[in-house]
Amino acid sequence: MISEANRILEAFPADLRADVNSALDIIPFSDKNVKLSDGMYHLMDNLIHPSELNITLNNESLTLPYRLYFNEPDLESEEKLTDRQKAILNSIYLRHHNGYVRERRLRHLTNTNEYWLIPFTVQLLGEYVYEILEVLDKHVNEDTLDLYADFAAENPKYWQKTESRMISYWDVYHRRKYPKLKEYLGYRIIKKIKRRPTTE
Repeated sequence: MISEANRILEAFPADLRADVNSALDIIPFSDKNVKLSDGMYHLMDNLIHPSELNITLNNESLTLPYRLYFNEPDLESEEKLTDRQKAILNSIYLRHHNGYVRERRLRHLTNTNEYWLIPFTVQLLGEYVYEILEVLDKHVNEDTLDLYADFAAENPKYWQKTESRMISYWDVYHRRKYPKLKEYLGYRIIKKIKRRPTTE
């Protein structure tokens, strides 16, 4: 059976392997006692949800975990990482089950302009937490729009699925506050990306 660390390695390009391994070294995989959304700690055998997201990045096939349940590393260990390794660690926790963790980790990435990060941030567009969209909107800017447009062009089916999920969550959770879809931030972010031509 593939290890939890190896499943996360599959979410990153091969040329980042050394830095990803450094980030993985401080993740507490051995701690199976996890605090879930009910506020209680639960003993979990599997810290990574079996569902996966398959994408392509620069013609390299990658597989992102849908949800992660492991706890966060201690801050002292994080501070010893390089800037790139910290960015990798933060991107991993964008798949965390706790929306507050995803939002906080995303705030650390608003100035990170790397193509390998885009699969992790794009997935947030198809989720329901509005506060995360507010942070994501800051990342989708003139420095990153080309990266998002290129990713959408390289993964058209995945992009369409993400757009459909965004509309579904708007309909279920946010339609009362934003009666018109075009007023919803997730829609506005996607339209901003779609207006950007690819760099090919």
